Amino acid sequence: MKELVEFIAKSLVDNPEEVEIRQIENDRGIVLELKVAADDMGKVIGKQGKIAKSIRTLTKAAAAKEGKRVNVEII
Repeated sequence: MKELVEFIAKSLVDNPEEVEIRQIENDRGIVLELKVAADDMGKVIGKQGKIAKSIRTLTKAAAAKEGKRVNVEII
């Protein structure tokens, strides 16, 4: 999941070297914290949050295929 989110985020932003993803596992599943440069925040979130919602949908679908729960947080 981490690699999927990283690939998508790096494809969207102008500064791919500043994309950071931290994976935290807890009792409810996996939390992926996505951090990008301040200038790229709008590109990752999108208008009315549509891109962020799409990223979350893709990761949840991939996680469900493996029987896991994943939540993506954009910091």
